[in-house]
Amino acid sequence: MTDRQAETGGSADISRRTILASGGTLATATLLAGCLSGDGGDGSDGGDGGSGDSTTEVAIISSPAGFDDNAFNDNAVQGLEEASEEFDLEYTTVEETEEAQYESVQADVAESGYDLIICVGDNHTDPLTTNAEEYPDQNWMLINNVVEGADNVSGWIEMNNEMSFLAGVAAGVMTQQEFEYEGSSTDPDGSTVGFVGGEDIPLINAFEQSYIEGVEWVDDSIEVLTGYGGSFSDTGATNDVAASQIDDGADIVWHAASAAGGGVFSAAQEAGRFALGVDVDQSVTEEQYQDVILGSAIKALNEATYTVSEAVVNGNFSEYVGEQNLSVEQGSIDFVVGQAFEGELPDVLTQNIQDAKEGFENDEIELTCGPTSC
Repeated sequence: MTDRQAETGGSADISRRTILASGGTLATATLLAGCLSGDGGDGSDGGDGGSGDSTTEVAIISSPAGFDDNAFNDNAVQGLEEASEEFDLEYTTVEETEEAQYESVQADVAESGYDLIICVGDNHTDPLTTNAEEYPDQNWMLINNVVEGADNVSGWIEMNNEMSFLAGVAAGVMTQQEFEYEGSSTDPDGSTVGFVGGEDIPLINAFEQSYIEGVEWVDDSIEVLTGYGGSFSDTGATNDVAASQIDDGADIVWHAASAAGGGVFSAAQEAGRFALGVDVDQSVTEEQYQDVILGSAIKALNEATYTVSEAVVNGNFSEYVGEQNLSVEQGSIDFVVGQAFEGELPDVLTQNIQDAKEGFENDEIELTCGPTSC
C-alpha cells in the first residue's frame, strides 16, 4: 500500500421530432422547412435567438457515436429535455454518424430555421468553422472545442483530462484493494488496470494519457494496459480488447468509447472483474452492468446545453459566445460511486478522489494533455 493510500424529453405538450441524417441530406427536410419558427433560410431570427414570445427551436446533431449511447450524446440531450420542460422550447435530434457528412448536415439544418444548433463532439469543429462563417446569423453551440474568432459560436470545452485523471485515481486505488462483490473481485497482488478507447484519435488519446497519469498519481508501479476498439459503436470490438486486458491481469477497466463501452462492461461481468463508466453515471444508464461498475467519471454536459438553450430563450446568447469550460473547479467534473456500491467502497477511494479534486482546484496537478488532445 502506498503512502497516499494509507493517508487516505420533453413534457407531454412539447413535440419532440427525431431526424435521421444520411448521405449529407436530412431524411425529413420537408417537415423541417415547413414547421419551424425561424424567419430566414439561414437559420437567423435576427439576433440572440428566442424573443420570449414564440417557441424556441433547437436542433442537436450527434457525434459519430449517435444517440442512445447512454453517455456523451444522451447527456447533451438531457439538458434539452430539461430546458423543454422549463421553457417554451422544442428540440430536434439529428443523428449523423458519418463525420464526412457533417459540413452538409450542419448546412441543411441551418437552412431549416433553428434558433440554436448544437454540434456534439470535436468532430464537428472543422465543418463548423466553415458553416459559422457561411451562416453568420445562426447561433451555434460546439461541444468539445471552440471556433476561434467566431462571434456566433458558443464553444464548450469539458476538461476531459481532469475527468480521465479522476478515473485513473479510482482505478489505481481500487486495484490495490482486496474487494469482492457478487462474484467479482479485484486482484490486489497484480496491480494492473486497463483502458479501452473507441476511435484512436487525438481526443481519446488525451483520455488515455490523463487516465494513466491518474493511476500513476496513486502509485507509479501499477501497470496500465491500453487498447482501442476502432469505433464508438462496436461493443464486440471493445469486449474483445477488454477481455484481453483482463486475461493479462487487469482487474479494473475504464473506457472512453461512448456507446461501445457496453462491451467493456460485459467483459468485466463475464470475467468477474470490475469496470468504470464515463461521462455519466453508467451504473444507471447501463443498469444491467451495475454489479460491476464501481463508479463513473462524469461531466455535467447537460448543464451546458441547458445553459445555452436558456440563454437563447432569454435573448442573451452573446454572453456565451467563445470558449466556455466545464471543470473540477466549477463542480462540473467529478467521480461518482456506482449505485450498487454506495457505502461499499473503502474510504481510501473517497479520500484520494477528494485529494485529486483539491489538487486541480489549487493548480497542483499538471497534466501532459489538454482536454481535447496532447
